[in-house]
Amino acid sequence: MSKKSKDKMHPYIPELVNKLRKGEVTRRDFLNTATLLGVSAGAAYAMAGLPAPGRKAHAAAKKGGNLRVSMNVKATDDPATFDWSEKGNVARHMTESLVRIGDDGVAQPVLAESWSASEDLKTWTFNLRKNATWSNGDAFGADDVIFNFRRWLDPKTGSSNQGRFSSMTTTSDTGNKDENGNAIMSTTEAGGALEKIDDHTVRFNLNNADLALPESMADYPALIVNRRFEDDGGDLIKNPVGTGPYTLKEFAIGEKATLVRRTDAPWWGGETYLDKISYIDHGDDPAAQVAALASDQVDTNYQTSIEQVGTIKNIADLEIYERVTAQTGVARMHVTAAPYDNKKLRQAIQACVDHDKMLKFVYRGRGGPAEDHHVAPVHPEYAELPKLKQDYDKAKKLLAEAGYADGIELRIDCVANPPWEQNACLALSEMVKPAGIDLKINIMPGGTYWDVWASTPFGFTAWTHRALGVQVLNLAYRSGVAWNETNYSNPEFDKTLDQAGGILDPNERRKVTRKLEEILQDDAIISQSLWRSVFVTANKRVKGLYAQVALEHHYNGVWLDG
Repeated sequence: MSKKSKDKMHPYIPELVNKLRKGEVTRRDFLNTATLLGVSAGAAYAMAGLPAPGRKAHAAAKKGGNLRVSMNVKATDDPATFDWSEKGNVARHMTESLVRIGDDGVAQPVLAESWSASEDLKTWTFNLRKNATWSNGDAFGADDVIFNFRRWLDPKTGSSNQGRFSSMTTTSDTGNKDENGNAIMSTTEAGGALEKIDDHTVRFNLNNADLALPESMADYPALIVNRRFEDDGGDLIKNPVGTGPYTLKEFAIGEKATLVRRTDAPWWGGETYLDKISYIDHGDDPAAQVAALASDQVDTNYQTSIEQVGTIKNIADLEIYERVTAQTGVARMHVTAAPYDNKKLRQAIQACVDHDKMLKFVYRGRGGPAEDHHVAPVHPEYAELPKLKQDYDKAKKLLAEAGYADGIELRIDCVANPPWEQNACLALSEMVKPAGIDLKINIMPGGTYWDVWASTPFGFTAWTHRALGVQVLNLAYRSGVAWNETNYSNPEFDKTLDQAGGILDPNERRKVTRKLEEILQDDAIISQSLWRSVFVTANKRVKGLYAQVALEHHYNGVWLDG
């Protein structure tokens, strides 16, 4: 390692290396922390005594061809407001993020070439690529990055990124009150949070330490659009300007999206093999995707439902890729809506659940049991809590204390597809019955459900994988953020979450995460039963493919053999 590299190294890295050598941290914890602090993946792997991963050159790779993908094609106008991974998959091949999470779960640079953090993790400097160009001829640079962050932090945009980057915001009283007389607060960009150093260097000045900052830049709503995005209409489909290797040729919601390789300028990332990527929408019925794969109408799919895995295995030309993830589903309650504003009622529902049986029934045992706090064993900061047990005596006692000694009738809303989501609600309905809870299930078409998703008092929501547990907690449970679907607001939780973001030592950070898990588990705002494996199916001629933990598509290294 050069002297220049050492001078830029975060001062905690030598201590972290020493902890690794003493066996005080795992290699996974080391790699995750070191790369977040700005050590390149190659250098971090070398420090850990491991061969460095990377995009391998494939001597047998063939250029050309059209990769046909079965996936729902959804409105893909503004990445800042994306709320489905499928939207990000179409957009990602034309407009890119600053950072991505690699197949190894480690943060890797994309439009950011490198980054470094101050000792207190409150000042982050990102060095941007100088060889990236927009398809409209603009050079990519700091103005683009600052434009995007400014939009994300503006409450008028309505972006979930405001929660991801809450350390760059400030909350103030608007002077107005809601119908209940409570002060209406507004969260906006904090002064001085965004600083342009030069055309290819941006500095982020945070209110509080945030170790997860680089990984938050990898999520699908954090794709970077051109600084002229709003002037050009604010619609990526109508004006598909990007820095990626592909551009959009055709797009129709619910039908298709076709991307073709850019010819205006070389892509900064080097060689890509495919001439074209065609997304084809086969609707919500998983069987339609299987039929398309079996009849060779498509080459791969977005994901294969657990119910179809056995069928796929019997089709000779198809291969299944499986990945254990932090993908999950939560039966979540609005804590400000009666009767779910009663904590004892929520705890009674939780006490009825057998998580192991739920996993077996709903997802055929493929994955792992969850613990009602949304931090997964695959997350580096996960802390194991005592195993939850189904306890009907406890549930009945809690229900009586909540004022429902004679039982209660409730309703949970869920989508019809994928089937595992309604199966989870069916299993929950059966499990709460012995306690005296009559849980009706309202199964709705996807479009109808998502129209009322934010307002339904009790609903079931699938959540995708995030690299860090604290990322999910920031998105879903921090007070006032866009994706806080439970209306949960707990100052102690928010304060503890801020604390977790500033702890460098993985073991010490895990102790604070344990407290976060305990708070959520005790407040009982969700019944979360399982972590699920994800499955992707592809024809065997598709090469360079893998099942990404968040079902993101990175097809730049994929090719077709035949």
